[in-house]
Amino acid sequence: MRSRTSANFIVQLVMISLMLTVTGCTKEKVNKVKPVDAHWVVFDIDTASLQEQDSVLHFSLKRAGKYDIQVITDMPALESDTTTAPKVLMSIDGKKIKGELKQSFRIISENKPVNVFQFQTVHKFTKTGSHTLSLDVDSSVKQVRLVPNYKNVLGTGEFHQQWLTMHESAEKQATLQWFKDARFGMFIHWGLYSGAAGEWQGTRIKQSAIPGPKVAEWLMYKFQITREEYAELAKSFKPDKSFAQNIARLAKDVGMKYVVITTKHHDGFALFDSKVSQYDMVDATPYKADIIKELYDAVRAEGLEFGVYYSHGNDWADGSDGNYAAVKKNNDVLGIYTHAQGKNLWDPSNNTHSEYLESKAYPQVAELIKLLPELRVLWFDGDGLITEQQAFRFYKLVYDLNPNILVNRRVGYDFGDYVDSGDNVIPSANDILDKHWETCGTTNNSWGYNDHDHNWKSTKELLYYFIDITSKGGNYLLNIGPDGKGKVPETSALRLREMGQWIHTNGEAIYGTKPWQVQSEGQDEATLKGTGHRAAKGFTRTFSQQDFWFTARENKVYAMSLAQPKGKVIIKSLNASAADIQSIRLLGSNKSLAWQQNSDALEIDFTNIEVGKNGYAVEVVLR
Repeated sequence: MRSRTSANFIVQLVMISLMLTVTGCTKEKVNKVKPVDAHWVVFDIDTASLQEQDSVLHFSLKRAGKYDIQVITDMPALESDTTTAPKVLMSIDGKKIKGELKQSFRIISENKPVNVFQFQTVHKFTKTGSHTLSLDVDSSVKQVRLVPNYKNVLGTGEFHQQWLTMHESAEKQATLQWFKDARFGMFIHWGLYSGAAGEWQGTRIKQSAIPGPKVAEWLMYKFQITREEYAELAKSFKPDKSFAQNIARLAKDVGMKYVVITTKHHDGFALFDSKVSQYDMVDATPYKADIIKELYDAVRAEGLEFGVYYSHGNDWADGSDGNYAAVKKNNDVLGIYTHAQGKNLWDPSNNTHSEYLESKAYPQVAELIKLLPELRVLWFDGDGLITEQQAFRFYKLVYDLNPNILVNRRVGYDFGDYVDSGDNVIPSANDILDKHWETCGTTNNSWGYNDHDHNWKSTKELLYYFIDITSKGGNYLLNIGPDGKGKVPETSALRLREMGQWIHTNGEAIYGTKPWQVQSEGQDEATLKGTGHRAAKGFTRTFSQQDFWFTARENKVYAMSLAQPKGKVIIKSLNASAADIQSIRLLGSNKSLAWQQNSDALEIDFTNIEVGKNGYAVEVVLR
């Protein structure tokens, strides 16, 4: 448990101008809200007025997102975490807040230490504006706070208009339209960690006791390897010269339209020839060539677009502690948990994080843009603890050098041109997203090469995620993790190419399409909650000829299936009241299909019609 030494908490609350008001309707009482920043909601509670049940408080929220719910008591703080939690019954907008209320912090309030308790569940606000909070608390409670969760950092809006002008530029919007039409890309996690194959000194990464992702590219973090020792891996990192051509050809064969590779992951090693660091492919390895430029040329030669991943917030080699100490010092005063978010706290470089940004991160991003003139995507990562001004500077840097490049949301503070739904996360069709979105996913569980991870997703499972994402209007960025020599694992490559057979046959239902009025019919939609979710639950779903996913283009609707059709196939969503059908065509075939439409469904006769082993798609032309 953390002790608090600062007495600034109440001072900060009082000094900041009043931004929201709260009205206790049940008690006809007005309370003051003194937010620490524009997105906090803070209720100072008159405990005497809350001895009766259910005081209702009204508040206005400026930004939607995930918020932590905290309760501050006036009970003296103890030096252990055994302090009894106050009795609190709470609901927001009629929804009861569940989960345990646990002591998380001690802060200094009115020159004495007090306890901060926090609900273990995070509350998600899906809309801004007016909300209500109903309370039934005991007399020890002096304050309730709604604080943006650390995974949902919210900015001040200072740079919003400047960002919006750039985001809405003709160049950005043209690239965004290409991106929406492309639908499918290849993600490549590859670097020094690839040669270690998910193991360090005889211990597999899954067996590491260090908290954090159990994926191969986090090797340095999971084993707390010193910067000097980890850098030794560069001396034996010598991939095969055919790497670039093999990867580009694979992406083409699968039907992917763009490729994104980790030019610098969290370990700080650059796969390109950097002028501001010697810790790169040319200067530190036996390869002695710029493999990013080689891959860029090979991908472009195949007619595909190119993007780069760059870890700007995390750099375990040169990024100090990733700004952790400075953020934690401020958060501790306020009683907010500071998540390490993958920062190097075991062997940080002796510079400051700001110095790292100035001397390495900003210059390297500029180097990549100048090296790759037709770059289309800059995929940032590790933003966690950077400031709003720093995040905006990255976005503006990219725009100023090449306004045709899209920036993903992980640049920080909602400055992305599009959003990613999360690692191996597939949102629901009912989720409201204010920007175009992309799901990045893996073919097994690890992103980087792990010789011990054989939990490969089947071809049909990967196709299922892909067509479900497409039917919802998103992009699928599907990852490969080549080994230290640059070879793609055989099972991964095989299943990708099998996906490609379906995609090349049925590409008209994918590229350049939009969601139709119905997303799917049959079984429930696909939703994934993350890499660990899929690893834990496995995949047992089967597919029948009643399962369909839909896309549309102009006057055409596409119905996609992953099953083998037998006899008459019924599509309920294309009944006579939903669609006036002119013609139907099986994609990839010149055989005619017999069909009829009634008030209940469209019926297609597949008797003696053969399709690929992973299903088919039909084009339905409307009048």
